[in-house]
Amino acid sequence: MNGLNAFERQYRTTGALAMIAQSVADILSHHVKLAVEGIDRMYLNIYVPKLQHEQGIVWFFREHRGLPVPSAAVMSPMSRNFVAKLEGYAAQHEVPLVQFRKGQRKDEVMAEHLRKFQRPEGVVFIGKAQEKTPVFRTEKRKSPTTGRPYPWIVRSTAMVNHYYVYAVDRDFGPFFLKFCSYFPFNAKLCLNGHEYAKCQLARQGIAFEALDNGVLSCADPERLQKICDGLSAQKIDALLRKWLRLLPYPFTGADRRAGYRYDVSILQAEFSLTQVLDRPVHGRLFFEQVIRENLDLGRPQEVQLIFNRKITRKTPGRFRTRVLTQDVTPSLNVFYKNTRIKQYHKENRALRTETTINNSYDFGIGKRLCNLPKLREVGFAANRRLLDVEHISHDCILAEDAFQSINGPVTEGRQRASGLRFADPRVHALLHAVILFRQLAQGFRSNDLRQQIAALSGRDPESVSQGAVTYQLRRLRLHGLIERLPNSFRYRVTQFGLRAALFFTRAYNRLLRPGLAAALPNLRASDATLKPAFDKIDEQINAWINHAKLAA
Repeated sequence: MNGLNAFERQYRTTGALAMIAQSVADILSHHVKLAVEGIDRMYLNIYVPKLQHEQGIVWFFREHRGLPVPSAAVMSPMSRNFVAKLEGYAAQHEVPLVQFRKGQRKDEVMAEHLRKFQRPEGVVFIGKAQEKTPVFRTEKRKSPTTGRPYPWIVRSTAMVNHYYVYAVDRDFGPFFLKFCSYFPFNAKLCLNGHEYAKCQLARQGIAFEALDNGVLSCADPERLQKICDGLSAQKIDALLRKWLRLLPYPFTGADRRAGYRYDVSILQAEFSLTQVLDRPVHGRLFFEQVIRENLDLGRPQEVQLIFNRKITRKTPGRFRTRVLTQDVTPSLNVFYKNTRIKQYHKENRALRTETTINNSYDFGIGKRLCNLPKLREVGFAANRRLLDVEHISHDCILAEDAFQSINGPVTEGRQRASGLRFADPRVHALLHAVILFRQLAQGFRSNDLRQQIAALSGRDPESVSQGAVTYQLRRLRLHGLIERLPNSFRYRVTQFGLRAALFFTRAYNRLLRPGLAAALPNLRASDATLKPAFDKIDEQINAWINHAKLAA
């Protein structure tokens, strides 16, 4: 290929890739050899509900423990005792106690120790790091009547030692528990659903090949999916309770019997869909095509469909799409409030689509672990809807019959509507409006269409009559591009309507208009790749005419 020019090399390369897989539908339908949907990473808050506010702290020391003056002075002995237990546990069981350095990546330290760990279950090492955290302190106040000082419990922040217990569980694989060493000893639990799935496959004797944080191949894919579906809130809670029994505990038995027990809430949950592709080239094709066509996925109307949430002017956060490149692997990121969907080509072997929910209140769902089933529905549905949007957006090709039916008039009963002619500027303005309305889950009204038609045609909305809007709605409805929502005055764009609008507008804007500018001799085209080719064709035709003695 050294003798080929740049255009020919590009044509042969892209042509070969196109022969491998021509569309998103083709890639996802024929080149995915394993698809697994499951919980990925979970980051959980471990806390004692009664000790998360000032009144609860006062009650704990005064009423439960019988101390007359609740203060930081009575908290300090509990903290020293808990630290002594943790460090004593490390010494007794010969567990390395590691002081994390500033800026050191804790996952890398874990990976290094995990390579040396040979047991099926146990504590790998305990890490120690100072971190800023909310605490309860005592401040002195004066009585307005007597003038005497008295202690008062208030919320504050402080740099406090945290102990990271990195361990391996028979059922869940690697995880960590992070304890704050200061009262009320809040903790964090981090686990990985894919590691859980690998452990279950290994314990059940099912052959599989790992894919970093995932599974590349499996002898029993149906069983793998059932294992992922079976990772429940009850199993996660059982993991926590098991290791709270094995590790030093900051509260006494009397405290637990009085109701001072740890509860669990969800800080962050990742829900992933992993589609392993048969060849790396198909993953590259997917991103080259899909990312280019879906840079607007972060717009409110797109986000509204993907997350199935109504978005208004008061909805907080920025709606945007980001394409990030780490090394040479691109990733597509779509944001909604505190939630993000990330899509990337994992290890050049699999398409990973994952929704990360950082605040369950964004979807009107509580944070406690018992709400995990509802969050699963939101996360997995968002992954599927993102792929559906990408599928429709990219694969908007129309058959000849459908193309002609849209261009021609249509009659339904006594109602008749003219055709939506391909190159008509007014039709293009109408179809652009259809694209803008495509992801509105609650539909759109006639006045919404009036505003869009006026904006896209450069007119005043008041100059667009109601009769004209009604006529356009009838055209779109009779051609099957929109449908009326039952018992309402709202309309919804159909899947066929979205496909047709995308095809008409893209074919005109990306092919016909720039192609004519490049081909016609009287126009100066900025893209000169087509013009020389058309000039050569013109020369050859003129030469043939002259040779045949047909010239005028």
